Amino acid sequence: MRSPSPSSIYGTPDRIALISVHGDPAVEIGAEEAGGQNVYVRQVGEALACLGWQVDMFTRKTKPQQAEQVQHCPGCRTIRLTAGPTAFVNRDEIFDFLPQFVSQLVAFQQQEAVQYPLVHTNYWLSGWVGMELKNHQPLVQVHTYHSLGVVKYANVPHIPDIATTRLAVEKRCLETADCVVATSPQEQEHMRSQVSSLGNIQIIPCGTDIDRYGALTRAEARQKLGLSLEAKVVFYIGRFDPRKGIETLVRAVALSQFREDDNLHLIIGGGSRPGEKDGQERDRIEDIAQDLNLANLTKFPGRISNEALPYYYAAADVSVVPSHYEPFGLVAIEAMASRTPVVASDVGGLQFTVLPNGTGLLVPPKDIGGFARAIDQILADQQLREQWGQAARKRVETTFSWQGVAQQLSQLYLQHITQVTY
Repeated sequence: MRSPSPSSIYGTPDRIALISVHGDPAVEIGAEEAGGQNVYVRQVGEALACLGWQVDMFTRKTKPQQAEQVQHCPGCRTIRLTAGPTAFVNRDEIFDFLPQFVSQLVAFQQQEAVQYPLVHTNYWLSGWVGMELKNHQPLVQVHTYHSLGVVKYANVPHIPDIATTRLAVEKRCLETADCVVATSPQEQEHMRSQVSSLGNIQIIPCGTDIDRYGALTRAEARQKLGLSLEAKVVFYIGRFDPRKGIETLVRAVALSQFREDDNLHLIIGGGSRPGEKDGQERDRIEDIAQDLNLANLTKFPGRISNEALPYYYAAADVSVVPSHYEPFGLVAIEAMASRTPVVASDVGGLQFTVLPNGTGLLVPPKDIGGFARAIDQILADQQLREQWGQAARKRVETTFSWQGVAQQLSQLYLQHITQVTY
């Protein structure tokens, strides 16, 4: 049942803004630099609209042919603003265009004769926008980091020039935002220990579509994908980025006790179209698979559509998330919603979503042998797979539905929004 409009309860405007400068909620997932943040913002926006909020989601226009507005459902739309060139710009090079983004957003409000009492900013770039907007109007700022610079830079070989700016913005945002949403206890601990002891933090996890994932049987999914019921299927989905640990997965499969089994399939899904940034990493991973004589059992289906993705999760015996770091890791709960056990790196939010020996296994990042043993443990025991798969589904239903996430965010917004003076 649709909840009463927030405005009807509290007498305050129910139109809010979600800001995601570099993560377009309307873009096709799997496009360059499009991943978990894009999913989060769009799913949260649509779920909040179902609760009665009027949600405007602001992002940066990256192609001349892109529509300036995309209506997702009643009460929820994406608005693309022009800030800098109308072209893809790496997120580490967007900062200088943020003042233009702010001015365009302010102009949009004037044109629409609306003022947002609350903005929910996503990632540090949007956090800067939210803090700057406070200089133009009274508002509540809620912020989600999606990735902490201090943690990211500890896991990359090269520190970008923007790092000092990013770290300063993230610290100021934590200390000045009305509330920062941590998506896991692990992320909250990182904020407190490595960013600032000041600021208001509340834990609200990411979610997934429990209706979309979990409706298919393994047999139905495998028939659709042309896989036999006897196949042993290891699945990865995500960006081709060295930090995602795909090399660890490939080398682990090369050590698998099922390596010589004709029924072993490694499916590595995702990636941009040819010529885009992550193409080099995909080429590198394909070369590694070739060198390890895994080419005959490894498939690279490329970008997997939203319609096809549930089939891949349901068909898999195990879904592997070998990232060097993940603040949350949406892939893990998508797989769990599909009743598929997860083997993941023992880092960040994955320590929260995956229950060791309950819904899957956690392995130290980059531990090739550890990943090989964990994958084999699940492949070797059908009863264990089914037991952990059912437990995974129950955990997602209880804790990680988008509807539940939106309810928690809605309550958070309402707690703060009455503080705004009009």
